[in-house]
Amino acid sequence: MIKENFIKLYESSFRENWELPCYTDYGEDTTYTYGQVAEEIAKLHLLFKHCSLRRGDKIAVIGKNNARWCIAYMATITYGAIIVPILQDFNPNDVHHIVNHSESVFLFTSDTIWDNLEEEKMLGIRGVFSLTDFRCLHQRDGETVQKFIKYIDREMEEVYPDGFGVEDIQYTTLSNDKVMLLNYTSGTTGFSKGVMLTGNNLAGNVTFGIRTELLKKGYKVLSFLPLAHAYGCAFDFLTATAVGTHVTLLGKTPSPKIIMKAFEEVKPNLIITVPLVIEKIYKNVIQPLINKRGMKWALNIPLLDNQIYGQIRKKLIEALGGRFKEVIIGGAAMNPEVEEFFYRIKFPFTIGYGMTECAPLISYAPWNEFVPTSSGKVLDIMEARIYKEYPEAVVGEIQVRGENVMTGYYKNKEATDEVFTEDGWLRTGDLGTMDENGNIFIRGRSKTMILGPSGQNIFPEEIEAKLSNLPFIMESLVIERGKKLVALVYADYEALDSLGLNTPENVKTIMDENLKNLNHSVAAYEKVSQIQLYPTEFEKTPKKSIKRYLYNSIAEE
Repeated sequence: MIKENFIKLYESSFRENWELPCYTDYGEDTTYTYGQVAEEIAKLHLLFKHCSLRRGDKIAVIGKNNARWCIAYMATITYGAIIVPILQDFNPNDVHHIVNHSESVFLFTSDTIWDNLEEEKMLGIRGVFSLTDFRCLHQRDGETVQKFIKYIDREMEEVYPDGFGVEDIQYTTLSNDKVMLLNYTSGTTGFSKGVMLTGNNLAGNVTFGIRTELLKKGYKVLSFLPLAHAYGCAFDFLTATAVGTHVTLLGKTPSPKIIMKAFEEVKPNLIITVPLVIEKIYKNVIQPLINKRGMKWALNIPLLDNQIYGQIRKKLIEALGGRFKEVIIGGAAMNPEVEEFFYRIKFPFTIGYGMTECAPLISYAPWNEFVPTSSGKVLDIMEARIYKEYPEAVVGEIQVRGENVMTGYYKNKEATDEVFTEDGWLRTGDLGTMDENGNIFIRGRSKTMILGPSGQNIFPEEIEAKLSNLPFIMESLVIERGKKLVALVYADYEALDSLGLNTPENVKTIMDENLKNLNHSVAAYEKVSQIQLYPTEFEKTPKKSIKRYLYNSIAEE
């Protein structure tokens, strides 16, 4: 059991960092200090008490990253209630289902999302609050929430007649083995399950971040991954708030243009991201640079290449704000070509591995110890093993146990029993290998692995990574049709247009050439029979992994 009490970490942090900046909404002038956040939390605690909320009651929150999202989350856990973060990408029916399934009594939501929800479909909700200004958007008949919120400042004066001060920060005493978070996953294989995470699971991740000094007092971070997702939440928000880091919340879609501007302005000390964001930066910033005629020639000259790589590294570091000690990439598989290039130019990046069920971290290594193509080293508070169904198999399922592992899925015993082995290990559903130093190497998902004609293991993700590096391919998906492999491809129409090549004949010629080149670079049993153009981008999970299960039916057409 992690010895630091999860809730007390925040009680200490708000006291010790009272004067320091805590949360800033990007593009707006407002910044909350740690003291002001503590005062906002105190107001919400008065509201919860007024409504006789009990420990263990559920409070849901949905909306873009902003300071009030963080305050609602903090107020919930420090009161002893259970927070239910919902991804803002979920459709209204999913939101209704999660609110009902979790038995949430309060909902904090952004106004635009609320416009699309129907209160009569959320049976247990007593009050709904805006993430713009905490006003009450809806109350159940017989509730007095609206009235109480209207006079909340007067209530604060009565409870704290001398003003709210450092000594007034006193949070509930709740042991780390209690469930504090229900995180509804949206996997690449369908149905959303409520992951029950305890204070210990969360403290395991946060204290790891503190111990390894990923973040420190006075550091800055830019939070652009959805906070309702375990990865961004654990480090950009929970670890940051526990140590006195200043969090700037980017409530916009992180397009390369928006994010580069934000990096330049915030100058973060640590960058937590998913591969898609880094790959787009590589495509937009790096590739045009190395594809220049003179540059290609110079990179083939041994003495010049290191100088040029040094310049590219410097340019990239400056583009990301110039102050960070490393970029941690996780959440999905990294494109091997991009990874290899970053490693070659000695860019300070590392790739970690985790899942919501581990709140989320399983493995990580600092950038100067990172082994290329790995996903870092298993944490010292976790264990991992590779389970092989038969001894001669090269890869097996990665299974883990330890401090970070969830207690199970909420009200879903069947799924919980299925995900744990009889001897208590969590099945990750990922296939891979592990070296003698505990570095994990992921090959693919067990659910997506295709069995080749002679029993070979085919990992579509590996073929897709090669395919997506070929000209004019934006993204791809390799599926099985009959006994053959087919690649669904969403073409880079913008690039085709800019060169005047966007005609059916040209696109067919380009894709035929791509198919030929792809099949030269893969094993005989991995050869793709045809490229089929797909009309739109593929639907993705919030981690930006393609929702593969939506496209498997295309294989049977």
